[in-house]
Amino acid sequence: MKQIIVHGPNDWRLDDIPDPAPGPRDALVRIAACGICGTDLSFVHMGGITGKPMALGHEMAGVVEWIGADVTDAGVGDRVIVCPSGGEGGPLGSGAAEGGLTPLLLVRGAASGRRLFRVPEGMSLRTAALTEPLAVGMQAVNQADVQVGDKVAVFGCGPIGLMSIATLTDRGIDDVVAIDLSRTRLELAKQVGAAHALDPSELDVWAELKRLHGEAPFMFGPTAATDVFIEASGADRVIGDILQHGRFGGRMSIVALHYRPVPTNFVNLLMKQFTIRGSFEYPERFEDAIELLARRDLSALITHTLPLEEFGAGLAVLDGSKDCGKVMITMGDAG
Repeated sequence: MKQIIVHGPNDWRLDDIPDPAPGPRDALVRIAACGICGTDLSFVHMGGITGKPMALGHEMAGVVEWIGADVTDAGVGDRVIVCPSGGEGGPLGSGAAEGGLTPLLLVRGAASGRRLFRVPEGMSLRTAALTEPLAVGMQAVNQADVQVGDKVAVFGCGPIGLMSIATLTDRGIDDVVAIDLSRTRLELAKQVGAAHALDPSELDVWAELKRLHGEAPFMFGPTAATDVFIEASGADRVIGDILQHGRFGGRMSIVALHYRPVPTNFVNLLMKQFTIRGSFEYPERFEDAIELLARRDLSALITHTLPLEEFGAGLAVLDGSKDCGKVMITMGDAG
């Protein structure tokens, strides 16, 4: 058995591990595909979050190989998406003993009924592994309380920003502006429905938002009339910029990880009666993401597919140019 494990800061290894020993409330899933993301990269740089070796992988899909006697909602041979939270065994790939970057995953607490979800007919396991990041992007939209007719700007078009855009356009929000430094990511944003794509290294984003969304009055001068901002970039200055340039009554959902304290102008927050909400994990119904993925083919967002043995190359893509969509690790048949 193999598993990607973080042992310390910038020290990850493909380790040999003992075969899993499941109990009556557990299941074993033969993993076919598992995405890697910016959170995994952060865990690698930090050396994990538990103070001990930490398994990676929380975006996975595969085939059930064994079920315990108490597991009633899945059977051997079922093609499933594994939800990394909500079970009895802790968050998979984010602090628990198990993670999805392994050929055979022990899913503790599968009998809880919120761990294993069947893959829709005709969907590849590689595509099904997009469910987790799609659920994260969907929750960012939910937290911003976006309504049809709202004008939206999404800062950061990595996988989570792209999934937010896909959710917005699936819900009939057609005035979405994507903002990123990567030409590849901006092209992907347009593929999933963004009306406009802006590179802040080439133009003044706030002047462009005024041009695209119009202007809203404010006592110190007009602002862009953008109603909603989704912060998926992780760039600290974006939060302050949105409060400085955003409209009266604007709303911001923060889904990117900001590990350091971010200076905040609370006078702007107060005077503009601005709303900021954090977004973490998933909608109450994890199935919402699966159903969207069944309605829309988002497989083009997977720009890199690598075997488990080349995990380091995938990590390097995320740690380097970031000129990518989703980086997917496959093990066996991910079709």
